[in-house]
Amino acid sequence: MVSAETATFMKIGGLGVIASELPEAYNRKYGPQGEKVSIITPLYLGDTKKKQCRFEKGVYFGSESNQIKLKKIAIFNVPFIGKGKKLIANKVTVYQGNFSGTDYLFLENDRYFSINPHAENSTAQDGCYVYNEHGVNEVERFAFFSKAVYTILKDICEYRTDKIKRPNIVIANDWHSGALAGLTKYLTTAKAYTGDMSLYLAEQIRDVPIIHIAHHLGYQGWDYHNTSKILNSLYDNVSNLVFKNAKAIKNSNPRMTNTLIVHDCYNQASTNFHLADRIVTVSKNYLEEVSKELKFGLDFRDILKMRKDHRNFFGIVNGYEKSLISPNETKVKSINDYFVGSSDFMSYDTSTVERKLHNKKEFIKLLSKIATDKKFKDKVLPKTELYDFADLSKLKNIEEIPVISATSRLAEQKGYDIAAQAILNIAKDFKENFAKFPIFLLGGAGDVIYYKMLKKLKDDITKINKTAGERVFVFYGYRDQFAYSIQLASDFYLMPCRFEPCGLTQMEAMAKGTIPITTSTGGLVDTIEDNLDGFRTEVFFVDKRRVFGNNLTAKRLRNNENAFTETMQKALKVFYTDKAKIKEIQKRDMEKDFSWTVEGGAIQKYYQLFHTGHI
Repeated sequence: MVSAETATFMKIGGLGVIASELPEAYNRKYGPQGEKVSIITPLYLGDTKKKQCRFEKGVYFGSESNQIKLKKIAIFNVPFIGKGKKLIANKVTVYQGNFSGTDYLFLENDRYFSINPHAENSTAQDGCYVYNEHGVNEVERFAFFSKAVYTILKDICEYRTDKIKRPNIVIANDWHSGALAGLTKYLTTAKAYTGDMSLYLAEQIRDVPIIHIAHHLGYQGWDYHNTSKILNSLYDNVSNLVFKNAKAIKNSNPRMTNTLIVHDCYNQASTNFHLADRIVTVSKNYLEEVSKELKFGLDFRDILKMRKDHRNFFGIVNGYEKSLISPNETKVKSINDYFVGSSDFMSYDTSTVERKLHNKKEFIKLLSKIATDKKFKDKVLPKTELYDFADLSKLKNIEEIPVISATSRLAEQKGYDIAAQAILNIAKDFKENFAKFPIFLLGGAGDVIYYKMLKKLKDDITKINKTAGERVFVFYGYRDQFAYSIQLASDFYLMPCRFEPCGLTQMEAMAKGTIPITTSTGGLVDTIEDNLDGFRTEVFFVDKRRVFGNNLTAKRLRNNENAFTETMQKALKVFYTDKAKIKEIQKRDMEKDFSWTVEGGAIQKYYQLFHTGHI
């Protein structure tokens, strides 16, 4: 598994969760019969002020509060263009360790894997995506990562090292390793043609199958400014030969005539989409969307449709490790311990789901302490900005007031603007009856533009009604324990996504009996049954065009903001009028199981894919 992110050591989004949990679950299930998935990832070092990584005395401390003991096993020289225009042999040191029964290989290089940000780094770029102190951006960083993995694979096939075994399969986790198929297939062919590589070695490298996991196609690894630099770095002395022959499959897209670039711009995902032996995306419905809709599949819609028709493109719904997200005794105790005696959350299951009400009351106390005790806030939510948090400790009849949350990344994809408009519409509908107005918890890490937008939402609702405004909690930053406690207490979880390849937060919410309210896109359609274990919009639009639902409803609602408003209104009506149905939905949510190793689940499908090439 080749991945720029891992939930264990550097997590920004769901693709990092897949990189850690899929191998761990696979190894637990199939390890006893001799099967093993290992992980290769960069050894990031530095401090972004939100993510810190360090390596001291043989122990690596990642950004996610985990550590691993490592030993040096190899050093490789990776040819790549640095500050000038010439290829430089960049030293990459390989370290090996084991975490949770899974082998990790970490690649160390001071220039490319530093996460110390440049003065010009955008606030939207954090962790492994920073524009770093050496002027290296995310696309150049991960092009180098792909080249380093290829160099290691070549040296393994050349028997230059016996410290790392030749893999049976390479799993490329999203665009970050999207250059791999071009390297293993184009570069080897060109080098064999020029006599720089033996035919036998070229075949050895080409024969390692590559499975590309595509998360969301909105992220592909574009870099117009560095196009020539990256291509010459990847394909070094045969780049002209490769470029001349790397023709895209003939289709109706005039922007893509060459698999290495799209519209004259380097595209990191492109060669894997064309050349990987198999492509997997993370839900069945997203597979349909990207192979049909230009807005979802973008420049790769046509090739993905062909691959789907030829049965080498599959949709596998992501899994999870349920014990890490369910409200079990061990997990809930760790949350209480984190908040140092200021919370008394209770564990619960389907037979004790009424304890969510106790947790809601406890969370209101915790929220009020965070609002009034700066020293406590700085301890439990460091580097998190709060916007005018109110003390709700005297609030009565909390069982009659819904708690509604959204704590995913602040990004265009997540549709916070759609949620904001829907919340504003609902506030206007309440008129003067605000005693039962919901408590909203909205925020996360990401683009500061969306934090400013949420602050404006709070201000606008305060103008409508002061009581309602006090119940809108907006924050900027992320802490796993805080996000977990929010879901423990929430009645509903919002996902107004513009696109959502799979989605993990709706699964995490459902495991806690927190009912999702979502748009009808991607994996949300595969994982939520409308009005049974959540609420989904009846229609979904892309650029004002209906892509889900019936035409009559689309004509009535006209856009996603109206559709999401109506869906929230339906959910609130059930909450206010039918507590028995709410409890029934909560139980059904908790009974659902998307665990990796469940019968017929993701791990079983990946096993079939690895062994047969099909599902």
